[in-house]
Amino acid sequence: MLSAFGKAFKTPDLRRKIFFTLSIMALFRFGSVVPTPGVSYVNVQECIKTANTGGLFGLINLFSGGALLHLSVFALGIMPYITSSIIVQLLTVVIPRFEALKNEGQSGTAKLTQYTRYLTIGLAVLQSTGLVAVARIQGRIFANCSLPIIPDTSLIRIVTMIVVMTAGTSVIMWLGELITDRGVGNGMSILIFTSVAASFPGQLWSIKLQKGLFAFLFVLAVGVLVVAAVVFVEQAQRRIPVQYAKRQVGRQQYGGTSTYIPIKVNQSGVIPVIFASSLLYIPSLLVNFSGSTAGWATWISKNFVKGDHPIYVATYALLIIFFTYFYVAITFNPDEVAENMKKYGGFIPGIRAGRPTSEYLQYVLSRITAPGALYLAFVAIIPIIALIVFQASQNFPFGGTAILIVVGVGLDTAKQIESQLQQRSYEGFLK
Repeated sequence: MLSAFGKAFKTPDLRRKIFFTLSIMALFRFGSVVPTPGVSYVNVQECIKTANTGGLFGLINLFSGGALLHLSVFALGIMPYITSSIIVQLLTVVIPRFEALKNEGQSGTAKLTQYTRYLTIGLAVLQSTGLVAVARIQGRIFANCSLPIIPDTSLIRIVTMIVVMTAGTSVIMWLGELITDRGVGNGMSILIFTSVAASFPGQLWSIKLQKGLFAFLFVLAVGVLVVAAVVFVEQAQRRIPVQYAKRQVGRQQYGGTSTYIPIKVNQSGVIPVIFASSLLYIPSLLVNFSGSTAGWATWISKNFVKGDHPIYVATYALLIIFFTYFYVAITFNPDEVAENMKKYGGFIPGIRAGRPTSEYLQYVLSRITAPGALYLAFVAIIPIIALIVFQASQNFPFGGTAILIVVGVGLDTAKQIESQLQQRSYEGFLK
């Protein structure tokens, strides 16, 4: 692997792409620490020292690489784009026009991408307005801090902050597209990877300072095992063999090849964890904004705020399992796959084309999704286990959304570099 890594840097055009990607990542991190005009940087730093953030704010802060709580220019991070991409993807199932665009090929995909950009800007305006509205009230973002985050709450200042944060989201989209066009890997995925991985060193070091050397080494050992397990499962797939019959067109014969349909164990990726985390934080969000002391509010505060209650853990795991099946059902259509196979003369050995093929694919998919859903639920509750054992939920990096994103994007980028190396007759990273 090290030799392949060296050969990647010895190839001029590939080296140029890698350095370009690294420079964009550095620029993205720089924008994540530049404060938005109107934000008191000193007060923010003081509040972060005593902060106890989690839930939805913690999730968005994870995707922004800590930029959210700093209220920087890139405070919203990549979250508006992720949300808009998911919405557009779900709408392709509901709206016939979107489904037709999806089936048109490259031109339709370009149109859907344009819709995603417009929706991202709209969501960025809404999210930046909400963030500024919450931040201007003392003690809303940082519960244990009464220092004013935004000293000047005049209308002009508030509007300026909203415009700057929205523009920051637009710049992030542009940087991601630059990486996709001129760099290595998928641009948006690389930026998400950068945001998540940026918090790892600080989190590990805080465990060393708070819990001692033994806990630090134990977390490292657990981290290595978790990463190895996640890599193994992310690479695991069920290959369904497909054969294509020979076709005679004039004097030429076409087809007669054998291939397979890869069905991954984790077909849905990290999306179910994001859905479940966002949905679970809604009850505590309602309690915080309502300020109610009724029985229902007390029960929610007791069971759903801190995140270590058995009811919370069970609900979290069940929601992840539900959203895994839901998202797989939306993204993988057995009827469409079977129809395409029948159209081009493909069939699964021992299975008739058409309806029986669709039923067989649905049978395999439903059973391979079960271990994938359990795997996602287990990885997601690792930080909760760390909270119970070490009392360090916010400082445990090897679990939940973070590790799934880092491993997934890392594997995808390594495969892309490997394919480019193989095109030049070099050995790749993965053997």
